[in-house]
Amino acid sequence: MRDTMRTPKLSPDRNGTSAQVADAPAIIRFVGVHKRFGQQHVLEDLSMDIPTGLTTVVMGPSGCGKSVMLKHIVGLLRPDAGEVYFDGERIDRLKEREFRRIRLQIGLLFQMAALFDSMNVLQNIEFPLVEHTTLTAAERRDRVREALEMVDLAGVEQKLPAQLSGGQRKRVGLARAIVLRPRVVLYDEPTTGLDPIRSDGINELIIKLRRTMNVTSIVVTHDLVSARKVADHVVMLLGGKIAAKGTYDQIESNSDPHVQHFVKGHYDKADEDVMPAIPHRNDSPAPEAMP
Repeated sequence: MRDTMRTPKLSPDRNGTSAQVADAPAIIRFVGVHKRFGQQHVLEDLSMDIPTGLTTVVMGPSGCGKSVMLKHIVGLLRPDAGEVYFDGERIDRLKEREFRRIRLQIGLLFQMAALFDSMNVLQNIEFPLVEHTTLTAAERRDRVREALEMVDLAGVEQKLPAQLSGGQRKRVGLARAIVLRPRVVLYDEPTTGLDPIRSDGINELIIKLRRTMNVTSIVVTHDLVSARKVADHVVMLLGGKIAAKGTYDQIESNSDPHVQHFVKGHYDKADEDVMPAIPHRNDSPAPEAMP
């Protein structure tokens, strides 16, 4: 049964644009999710809805649980308690082989692009098509060209990753993320390591893909400029809990002092108690782990 829960209506921001979540059913839901590593609580009773067809930005300081939340969506981590749903189906209890059909509906742009250095652009983007489809070589090449045109990077099929700029590598990573035509695209810190101009280029692509492909986007970031530009809906995490949600303008005007410190870039030692660093874990997916 498809989930029919509706997300709460958000008021228009001061620029006159609405988050448009009133009529969007949730494609992804977290219900009371808890996750801990040893004695470290990372997600605590996390409940939130990701509205279909819109861009949800999940922001917060490093170590607040953003990437851990993403890993629950693709089944790389499972909750200690609580439930995770995709399109109305509970997925946190699926066996690994059953999760494949969920992952095939999700594209992931890795933080550092995670391209195969020994493969050219064509082979990198073609990889999920080879692994997960029965398309012919000619059909795969057409799909690759289509994806590269979508990210404004046509004609680089024969180049190696080392021959590309950082921004171009991110675009190739994004082309690989969308080549299977997913319903959901996850962006893990998409502007990390890029200068302001290249960052804005990635932001424009996020907006373009939402409009042209009608994908649901989840953007994990601590880049406030990016969050303001791309977000239809914002969820702010602090210490594994939701500290605020709404439009970007609503987040910016939130009265919680911890939220204010984050959006204004103001350091306060007291904030360390609500946003402890998450211990390093070597469980980031390799490119072949995701389609």
